[in-house]
Amino acid sequence: MKGVICRPLPALYTVYVLRSSVRKSSLYIGSTPNPRRRLKQHNGDTKGGAMRTSRHSLRPWEMVALVSGFPSMIAALKFEWALTNPHLSLHIPKESRLTVAKSPGKARRGRKRRRPRRPPHSLLSVVSNLHLLTGVPSFARWPLDLHFFAREVYAAWEKWVAKSKSKARSTKSKSKPSISRSRSRSRSPKPAPPCRAGMRIWTDFAEDAEPDEPTGVHALPIDYKPMKDYLQKARDVVGFEREGACVHCGEELESGRGLHAMCPLDGCTAMGHLDCWSRHGLAGDDEGHMLPDLLHGPAAPAGAAANISPGLGVA
Repeated sequence: MKGVICRPLPALYTVYVLRSSVRKSSLYIGSTPNPRRRLKQHNGDTKGGAMRTSRHSLRPWEMVALVSGFPSMIAALKFEWALTNPHLSLHIPKESRLTVAKSPGKARRGRKRRRPRRPPHSLLSVVSNLHLLTGVPSFARWPLDLHFFAREVYAAWEKWVAKSKSKARSTKSKSKPSISRSRSRSRSPKPAPPCRAGMRIWTDFAEDAEPDEPTGVHALPIDYKPMKDYLQKARDVVGFEREGACVHCGEELESGRGLHAMCPLDGCTAMGHLDCWSRHGLAGDDEGHMLPDLLHGPAAPAGAAANISPGLGVA
């Protein structure tokens, strides 16, 4: 189709939380496709950075938490703005808002401020709003991963989620389980309490690593390597025109014609029409969603649904 620009999903785009290693109460929120490079910029090792992190008295900065899985730069920027301005963001319903704006007050030279002043960030406010934003309708069905690189920040997250879970039980609300993982089996922490369906939580603490082992943002892949096996199995099938019949409706798939998707589960090469996958993933959904967030083939064992983090391979 003429005029349509195809933009691939970025290998990595993140929203991160910085903390001053000198003054722990100083926090900064930003977004980047390359956390390692961005951290160097904030610490003055390379050109760039931000005005708010340029004070030498607050350096070095460390990345203590990070959200990944955004489908585009614009998506990450929307989340970043909402996390930075939770008192103003329209993504947060008014009745659910945790951070309240301060009165505008007076600006310099006697001019009145039209926009309410942003309350200062604290560890509690950032963690609580992270929990809130990953569950609001605007972001709840995005394939987001949450990473923690500081043990006390992860502990604050666990404490807040446990508190929210207790509050939800008291109001008889239903909560879907989350998927909690650690980057290394030898360094697995206690799993995080349920938060929202499909969101994976990773922890990687420097004090638990070997002396020469990269940790935190230095261990994050910033290329398409995590998707390599998934893309390879799709290419093996499509390249030799072995699509076969749609796994859902049984109709033969014409190679090179139409939108066909492959099961995201490891080792499964089941393919089908994109709309068939959608109907299958939304079976039983009564909330009017257009796209599923968890998928598996019809023959997959119970509980084997996969988060569509890498996206369905479309041929």
